[in-house]
Amino acid sequence: MVVLGIDPGLAITGWSVINTGKIVSYGAIKTNSKDAHCERLKKIFVELRKIIKTYNPDKVVIEKLFFSKNRKTALKVAEARGVALLAIGSLPTKEYTPNEMKKLITGNGKATKKDISEKMKELLGLTYLPSLDDITDAIALSYLGESD
Repeated sequence: MVVLGIDPGLAITGWSVINTGKIVSYGAIKTNSKDAHCERLKKIFVELRKIIKTYNPDKVVIEKLFFSKNRKTALKVAEARGVALLAIGSLPTKEYTPNEMKKLITGNGKATKKDISEKMKELLGLTYLPSLDDITDAIALSYLGESD
């Protein structure tokens, strides 16, 4: 089963494709804060559509928005997430909050980014993972998509 994991964000949207417990590809869609807001959202949409066309996932797992103290940041993430959901279209989709993902991966809903990275290396038999937390989270989400 090919699973696409997405960790949405306006500045960086992390993504990962896993097939049968092995990472096929991963990356980050980065947008420039100097670009118009609508152009940044469009870039996320266009790039995710390319990824979906390239890897033809059977399922998508995306991080669910959680409450944030910073409303401005939460709104930007919500918009990026909405664009990602639009790009996904009718593909079967599962959603996890950050705490749900952390609990399922490490057993601790308050795990650190380092904890997630270490556990994912162990689960996937890797010696390293990308340094961007957004990609590591996307890898964890795609991994969960294979196991549920």
